[in-house]
Amino acid sequence: MEGRAAAPGAGTVVNALATGRGSAFALDFETTATVRLDPDAATVSGTIAGAPDGDTTLIERCVERVVDRYGTDEGGVVETTSEVPTAAGLKSSSAAANAAVVAALSALGLEVANDPDADVTKTEACRVGVRAAREAGVTVTGAFDDASASMLGGVTVTDNTEDELLARDDPFAEHALVWTPPERAYSADADASACEQVAPMAELATDLALDGDYARAMTVNGLAFSAALGFSAEPAVAAMAHCDGVSLSGTGPSVVAVGDRSDLAVVEEQWADRDGATRLVETRKRGARVL
Repeated sequence: MEGRAAAPGAGTVVNALATGRGSAFALDFETTATVRLDPDAATVSGTIAGAPDGDTTLIERCVERVVDRYGTDEGGVVETTSEVPTAAGLKSSSAAANAAVVAALSALGLEVANDPDADVTKTEACRVGVRAAREAGVTVTGAFDDASASMLGGVTVTDNTEDELLARDDPFAEHALVWTPPERAYSADADASACEQVAPMAELATDLALDGDYARAMTVNGLAFSAALGFSAEPAVAAMAHCDGVSLSGTGPSVVAVGDRSDLAVVEEQWADRDGATRLVETRKRGARVL
């Protein structure tokens, strides 16, 4: 009983911390999970490649939740490998949860697809991982916006208070430039009360996203949440003349810009002078997938 799956990371359009509604879009770097289930095993144990001391609570809980709902008390092992940097605002937890859930469902022989006739729809599989993330304490909002973008691909708008998908579109840009500074910021440690102070701007950004104006929604969101979370807006301001949209991603510290590849190359030259790493990637129409 073995399954393998991969799910992409994502960037933020609207942070859900202020109002409970958020938006995110899939980026072309992935976390891969391998799940081996054993009817004779009593527990699920996890490992994270390259991080022997990493916290495996989330991926273990994802597999446990899948087994609780769809299996028959199997235990086993789950291992993840990832291209998505952790605690960088690029949805590493959502990617890991989605990959673990889909791999566990595959190990049980269940089809996961965007088809109402599938054994498990992708939206419901996403909700399984979101519930596990809440139980593992790695998210404040439940991150259904981040998780849905990773699971479904493209861009999504959600109500995280109800785990409701409000909109889903194909990617609104082909390319994204990601700058990740050396420091890290954990979503569970974010100051939610400070974010609530920028709720009017978050509402504006959400309205723009629901109207399909995702790039402008990103920029409004980025300025508001950089201020609320104590990050400098200067990298985003420097990029604005050369991109369609730019935002602090998640609770930081990464900043993501979207636009034409040639224009993003100009931003890349500017950001390359900063400490940290820059990465020019494609956006993703395809979400989580069985390998």
